[in-house]
Amino acid sequence: MSAVIAAEALSKYFGRHPAVIDLDLDIPPGVVFGYLGPNGAGKTTTIRMLVGLSRPSSGRVLIGGADAVRDRAAAQHRIGYLPGQFVAYPDLTAREYLGYLAHLRGGVDHKAVTRLAERLDLDTGGRIGAMSHGNRQKVGLVQAFMAEPEVIVLDEPTTGLDPLVQREFQAIVREARERGATVFLSSHVLSEVQAVADTVGILRQGRLVEVRAVTELTARALHRLRFEFAGTPPNAAIVRALDGVRTVRVEGRTAHVEIEGSTAELLKVVAPHDVVDITGHEPDLEDVFLTYYGRE
Repeated sequence: MSAVIAAEALSKYFGRHPAVIDLDLDIPPGVVFGYLGPNGAGKTTTIRMLVGLSRPSSGRVLIGGADAVRDRAAAQHRIGYLPGQFVAYPDLTAREYLGYLAHLRGGVDHKAVTRLAERLDLDTGGRIGAMSHGNRQKVGLVQAFMAEPEVIVLDEPTTGLDPLVQREFQAIVREARERGATVFLSSHVLSEVQAVADTVGILRQGRLVEVRAVTELTARALHRLRFEFAGTPPNAAIVRALDGVRTVRVEGRTAHVEIEGSTAELLKVVAPHDVVDITGHEPDLEDVFLTYYGRE
């Protein structure tokens, strides 16, 4: 299946400082792609190149086959975009602003605009300049989704939104995926990314260091397990030598183990020692993120 978002050896330098280095992406239709990294890793720089707002120093971006620089108009027509700092005309009402954008873009169902606003609990009669940050963010979300674009690029989309609206946003993202749209989602809210993303890319110091399915990443993440034994726990050195074990701490008849990836071999080692209780933390995307950046 051909990529809807493709980046080929994409790099961006600011002077001599590399912000993004030799980035390759190949994202098919109908996928939610989570893009993760700490502040300064190059996430927003990547996004600005994807949507044609920043020219790459080298490499190229293709959106639905259209070059984001050479065929910018065709590429941008396929995109719904919410920037990290959404700005709109403050003197217009949300209704006026969204109507204006719909007119410029063409082909927008005004009933769809109304439905989106209602789902996000947005009063479109309010003047944008008088809105709270959260309500302005809702305006940004409506304009990103309202044309049902082929590609939706979202940079920190739920900033300022309350939990109920965040949940509705996640439902809207899933519905976009179901109709075949590709969603590129950059967010610091890792639970949100885990809830909706199929695949995650991890960016570190401008380089894409991992692209995997969310389920695969969490399966490889750090498990924190606590074992209670009726008698003497297994030898800590034997447990520590197992593949993936990061830490072992034995206190009396209790052992605390941190292990990356599969726990099968660990369970085989502890099983003969009369285990009376096992408690643990099911790893999530936050554990994956902390594992990656704890290695630096």
